[in-house]
Amino acid sequence: MRQDLLDQLAVLTPEEEKLKAGAKIEKGIYMPAGDDVVDVRRLAEEGRLITVRKNVRFAFFPKHRHNYVEVLYMCEGSTRHVLGGQEVTVRSGDLLMLSQRVTQEVYPAGENDIGVNFLILPEFFNDILRMIPDEKNAIRDFLIGTLAGASASDGQTDVQADAPSYLLFHAADFLPVQNLMENLIYGLLNRPSSSRTIEQNTFGLLLLYLLKLSDHLQVGGGGTDKLMMKVLDYVDSHYRDASLNALARDLHYDPFQLSRMIKRKMGRNFTDLVQERRLRQARYLLTHTPMSVLSVAGAVGYANVSYFHRIFRAATGQTPRHFRVTQTQPERP
Repeated sequence: MRQDLLDQLAVLTPEEEKLKAGAKIEKGIYMPAGDDVVDVRRLAEEGRLITVRKNVRFAFFPKHRHNYVEVLYMCEGSTRHVLGGQEVTVRSGDLLMLSQRVTQEVYPAGENDIGVNFLILPEFFNDILRMIPDEKNAIRDFLIGTLAGASASDGQTDVQADAPSYLLFHAADFLPVQNLMENLIYGLLNRPSSSRTIEQNTFGLLLLYLLKLSDHLQVGGGGTDKLMMKVLDYVDSHYRDASLNALARDLHYDPFQLSRMIKRKMGRNFTDLVQERRLRQARYLLTHTPMSVLSVAGAVGYANVSYFHRIFRAATGQTPRHFRVTQTQPERP
C-alpha cells in the first residue's frame, strides 16, 4: 500500500487516543443503550451506501453484530476476532466479509495493526450481484443471504441462516485485489465526484477477482438451501414480471407446493419477496437517478402509480418524493 495512505491511516483518532490511555470502548458511539447491534446510522453519513472507517485499535470490543455488511481489510499487521464462537486471525493483505447475522468479538490491536472497515448497506449489492456468475460460489451465496436478511422483518430466514456468515480471503499475494482495495480506500477517503458509480464498479470487479481465490478462502457458516437460492435468484432477476407459476414450471414443482415451501423457509410468501425486491430497487433508483416517480414505478414493475405510492408509504413511512428528498445526499468533492 502507498506510504502516504498508510501514514494517513496510522494517525490516532481522538477515540484511539482515549483507548490507548486506558479507556474502554464507548458503546454509545456504536449502538443504542442495551443493544448489541452496531447501527450504521451512528457511523456513516445518511444517504451513503458505503463508508470507510478506520479499524479502531487498543481496545477489546465485546460481542456484537451489525445491521450492515462489514468488510475489514488489513493494510498492515494483524487483528484477532471471534466470529460465531470461532477465533480468526486477519493478517496484512487479508479481506474479511461479515454478514449482518454473525456475532463478532475483537481483540485489542496494536499501533502498527492498521486496518479499514467498509460499512456497506445491502442495497449497495443490488447491481453487483448481477456481475457474479450464476454457478454456485461462496460469494454469490453470501450476497443472496445478505439481501435475504435485509428483507426479513420477522427474524432470520432459513436462507439467511444457511448462507455463509463470513468470508475470509487470504489475498496478500494477489496484486489485483491489493490494487483494487487501495483504490477503494483512496476514493472513499477523498470522495471524488461520481464516486457511487466508481465504488460499485470497483467493488464488483474486486469480487470477480476474489472468485479466483477459492483455494485461499475460509468460509464461516452452514451450507446452502439450493432451492431457496434458486427462488431468490429468480426474484432478483425477474422482479419486474415475476410469476410463481413460471418459477414453479422452471423448477419442476407444483405451484401450491412451492408456495408453501417458500412461506415456511423464508417466512414470507412469494408475492412478499417480489414486492420487497421491487421496493428495494425503487429506493435505489430514487436515491441514485433523476428518474421521475412515475418512471421508477414502471421500472420496478408497477403500472399503477397510485398503488406504488400506497405500498411504498406502507413500507417506508414516506412518499417516494419525500424519501428522495430525505435520503439523497449530494456528493462532496
